[in-house]
Parts: sequence; structure tokens; C-alpha cells
Amino acid sequence: MRIIAGVAKGRTLASVSGATRPTSDRAREGLFSSLTSEFGDFHGLHILDLFAGSGAIGLEALSRGATIVHAVENESDAQKTITTNSELVVKAKPTGKFHLYSMSVQRFVSDAAHEQYHCVYVDPPYDFPSNELEEILRLLAEGNFLKSDAFVAVERRAKGGKFNWPQSYEPVRERNYGQATIYYANAGPVQA
Repeated sequence: MRIIAGVAKGRTLASVSGATRPTSDRAREGLFSSLTSEFGDFHGLHILDLFAGSGAIGLEALSRGATIVHAVENESDAQKTITTNSELVVKAKPTGKFHLYSMSVQRFVSDAAHEQYHCVYVDPPYDFPSNELEEILRLLAEGNFLKSDAFVAVERRAKGGKFNWPQSYEPVRERNYGQATIYYANAGPVQA
């Protein structure tokens, strides 16, 4: 697994040993193509990577110029891998800042938002229940985590990974990458 573009382009990232399933290179390239189409470039963007795994998605955004990248991961082996990978990318001197939140995604979205994000990537385990995913998406919107023009991408298993976007989201497309499908929506804070 390598950084595709930006100041750390070509650097090889470590994978998490065990049951963590990394986003495929094809799906990552598709995701970043969609994000580039949506935002133009990453300069000034605030990115949130939920269920971060190896940290590859957030660190790719950091390499491409994102201003703030926050990763949330609860699994200890994955946290160690993210720390190792972030040190590798930071050596390339990106302009943005990276921070790992070592906690469950459910806890992170249940706390008050400390930051608002332009883009949120959600990649739970494939067996993660859809109703719990929908609750996380609802809390993101209701908890003031999303900027008014936020873009949310959710990776799920291609077969059987369907879920319902909460009411405050506007689904815009879905793209299949073999075993994975990434669902995209425009989102914003819930209006009272």
C-alpha cells in the first residue's frame, strides 16, 4: 500500500496485521478521484477518517495538502500502525496536521464536536450493523461535525452492505470496486 500523490507520494505504508480489511488501491484511487472532483484540491480541507485502520485514507489526504486530518481508531494494533504510518508521512513535511483519536467511533461522535469537517470517510468492518452505521451518520450531522458543504463517503461490502442515509444527507452516487462499494452523499448540519 503506497501513498498515491502529494508530498509523500510513493511512500509505502504498513498494513495492520489481523482482521482489519484495508481499502483496495482501486477503491482508494476512485475515492480520491471523487474527492478531487468535488473539492478541486485538498488545501484548506478538514478531513475525518472513521474506522481508520492503517490510516491510509487520512494520510493520503494529508499528503495531498489537507489542513487538518483526524483519524479515529479503537483497535490497538491499528493504532500502532497508524502511528508508524503517520511518522513516515510527516517526514515528507506536509503542510497540514494529523491527529489520531484512540477511541471508538461511537464514543467520538457522541462527544461534542471540536472540529467541523469538509469530508468524512466512514469504513466500518463489513459485518458492522447497518443500524449502527446509520446512528453514527445521524450523530455526525446532529453533533455539528459537518461543514455546510460537507461530503461523506461510506465504504461497505458490495453484496449486502446497503444502509439508509439519515434524512439530512443527500445521496449523490455509489461506485463499486469489486468486493467494496463506496456510497457518497452531500451533507450538512441538521437544521433546527
